[in-house]
Amino acid sequence: MFVPKFLGAAAALVLAASVVFFSMPAAASKPSVPFPTPATDDQLASAPGKARMVVAGGCFWGVQAVFQHVKGVVRATSGYAGGAAKTASYEVVSSGGTGHAESVEVIYDPSQVSYGTLLRVFFSIAHDPTQKNRQGPDEGTQYRSVIFYADDHQQQLAQAYIAQLEAAKTFSHKIVTEVLPLNGFYPAEAYHQDYATRNPFDPYIAMNDRPKVNNLHSQYPDLWVEKIASSH
Repeated sequence: MFVPKFLGAAAALVLAASVVFFSMPAAASKPSVPFPTPATDDQLASAPGKARMVVAGGCFWGVQAVFQHVKGVVRATSGYAGGAAKTASYEVVSSGGTGHAESVEVIYDPSQVSYGTLLRVFFSIAHDPTQKNRQGPDEGTQYRSVIFYADDHQQQLAQAYIAQLEAAKTFSHKIVTEVLPLNGFYPAEAYHQDYATRNPFDPYIAMNDRPKVNNLHSQYPDLWVEKIASSH
């Protein structure tokens, strides 16, 4: 979501606040705290390496910003997944008819953080998994909640954790997160990368994404790192 650049700071803040007020769902589902640890997960690897996770949960700015501060994350990149390569551009994806979701590719070191731990952050901090085709002020299929699995093991871990959260009634509404095979990830345009970090005073970031990053810091201090893992 963009606030027009020609507006003054005060006017932009009013506009963003108006968008949030009129577009927010009446009742977002609040997760229980403490948030359940995955009952089924990988053990930490014995040696450093690199693994990949791709998820979607609303505007990729905020999801990227959260994972960039997670210990063990090597790189987090905003992009598109779920559609064809030829439609993987912001202007086309924004139409909502491409099959793409605004997504984030997380490259992480499995000797420092597990796939299950990243799922826990995704469900508890990065977005609301009970919102269908929207997050906060953003609405459309491109903002849906998805876990794109790279193999059968990731699929099993994702489905097991969703089942665990549902059985525990962690959220007051049903989880609508899709679990789909990853058929391709396409990095977003350069101006989207590290957007929340580069634009901390953007009204949209301040109201929608900064609280997520703050929640990561307060709820998971053992996972928090100050220096971001950039998209490069």
